[in-house]
Amino acid sequence: MSDLKSIPVVQEPARARSGEKYLTPQGFTAIRDGVKAHGSADSRPHPPQPKPQWLRAKAPTGTGFDSVRDMVREHRLATVCEEAKCPNIGECWNAGTATIMLMGAVCTRACRFCAVDTGNPRGWLDAEEPANAARTVELMKLRYIVLTSVNRDDLPDGGAGHYAACVRAIRERNPDTAVEALTPDFQGVLRDVETVVDSGLQVFAQNVETVRRLTHPVRDPRATYEQTLAVLAHAKRHKPSVLTKTSLMLGLGETFAEVLETMDDLRAVGVDLLTLGQYLRPTANHLPVQRFVSPAEFDQLRAEALRRGFVECVAGPLVRSSYRAEQALNRNNAGLDNATRVAART
Repeated sequence: MSDLKSIPVVQEPARARSGEKYLTPQGFTAIRDGVKAHGSADSRPHPPQPKPQWLRAKAPTGTGFDSVRDMVREHRLATVCEEAKCPNIGECWNAGTATIMLMGAVCTRACRFCAVDTGNPRGWLDAEEPANAARTVELMKLRYIVLTSVNRDDLPDGGAGHYAACVRAIRERNPDTAVEALTPDFQGVLRDVETVVDSGLQVFAQNVETVRRLTHPVRDPRATYEQTLAVLAHAKRHKPSVLTKTSLMLGLGETFAEVLETMDDLRAVGVDLLTLGQYLRPTANHLPVQRFVSPAEFDQLRAEALRRGFVECVAGPLVRSSYRAEQALNRNNAGLDNATRVAART
């Protein structure tokens, strides 16, 4: 173990604990789970709140899970399922689906809700990633793939060119596969947004994450509410045939009225698809949960979203932006029945 500015740096990534710095195989340092172990007073560990029964997810096991995990390892791919500690990883991987996270597993930003590792990759990219991603989609026989990525503010174009190359490679090898791209905000540089929108995707997504009032401290200072709205607006304006999508986490202290206001802001810039899910604290170093939103309230908010003209709003306690994404146009809450979920767990 060495020191970096008096902070111990773990040489083996697998040995780094949450909040510790470690040295990546590519030679740059990163912080495990994205947030230092000892931050400001309001970010220090709080006693965990007990989860309601409706938030219980099955342990990630099964032959389907093992198959997807092996394929991800073989092709050196990162997935947001693992890096963000998604509670739905067992369900999705057993169904043969995964959300591929492009441009590595280290983000240049440090949002206080997110468990993705943070650091400065200093321009590193895997040149074989477009081909590997395309091959993986082919092997999994996917008709719908969700791509996401870390923020790469260290790259001149925020990684837009690499992201677009991955989409093109997937579409060239899998012409019948629809691609949803959950992208960074590219620091609001609209020509970089256009690079990705023009790559052959069907759905362009950028997450607003929370209501305007809570954007900071929830998100990294480089991410703003207005910047996300501008990115979504430009994507729709640049290519109206592309569906635009965003997601909000609930339970961070927002009010019902603020969620409705955010819906109105999103519809004003032409957003088509919305997902609403419960914020779950990934580690003791992240923001605490302020409240657990009931399944009935999720149903109520979904109805409000549809009344405002969203093509679909998928809403439920365990919903994430890419959860059952291929079912978003079925207009049935992606097959979720929140009332049944509560009954089955009480």
